[in-house]
Amino acid sequence: MAISRSSIKEQIMKAPMKKKNMATGGKMPKLGSGERFAKLTKNIAARGNVSNPAAVAASIGRKKYGAEKMAKMAAAGRKKG
Repeated sequence: MAISRSSIKEQIMKAPMKKKNMATGGKMPKLGSGERFAKLTKNIAARGNVSNPAAVAASIGRKKYGAEKMAKMAAAGRKKG
């Protein structure tokens, strides 16, 4: 069976399967708790090629959630800590 270019592109462009977080029973931590941010920061720092992993994680968060929502989550995190 021949594979066409379009089917190869579809296979490449498919979204990767999300890994289940076994520590929380397969559920992601609650948004705004800071656990997601800490985990992302830790993963970015492990790469070793970034001088400020928290800034990179914040940038990713602003892109994903928008500046306003990210600012609200950051303010909530400062109040908690």
